[in-house]
Amino acid sequence: EIHVRGAMIDRLDVCDRIVFDLDPGDGVGWSDVVAAARDVRERLAALKLESFVKLSGGKGLHVVLPIGGTDWDGAKTFAQALALAMAADEPRRYVAKITKSLRKGKIFVDYLRNSLEQTSVAAYSTRAREGAPVSAPVAWQELGRTTSANQYTVLDLMKRLDRLKQDPWKDIGRVRQNLPDARMQGTRG
Repeated sequence: EIHVRGAMIDRLDVCDRIVFDLDPGDGVGWSDVVAAARDVRERLAALKLESFVKLSGGKGLHVVLPIGGTDWDGAKTFAQALALAMAADEPRRYVAKITKSLRKGKIFVDYLRNSLEQTSVAAYSTRAREGAPVSAPVAWQELGRTTSANQYTVLDLMKRLDRLKQDPWKDIGRVRQNLPDARMQGTRG
């Protein structure tokens, strides 16, 4: 597996990508994970922030927020605020604590990947799991047609890429946006 930080190699002290790792607990269906990703997207859009999504290649989805750059404390604080707001608004659906015993039937909105010491699986990286699934970027429009986080493998990823008219993440490197004031975080708009 290839894991990356949300920073460029020449500026590791500056976060330029925030990741919301949506990790489903036992008993959570795929449609619920997709709905959670859309919830994150809507909350970010209410703050005028554009996000991207990818299948993790494991169990969940990653919503990726490209930003113009911030310190790691600011990135983690922002991600935590959104995760806590989701858990407070819908405690039967979401949890923002890492404690495994709290996750049954819920989605862990993992904001902890947003620090200098943490990483998340890179787009198009193979996962060290049975069947060699791949972490695959998808367009928001096609997310509802996906069937699982490990839908694509090393055996069929090239067929998928050949069918695409354009890279679902073609603009991610061009998006530079600033995080809003901390008082507005987690709002629905």
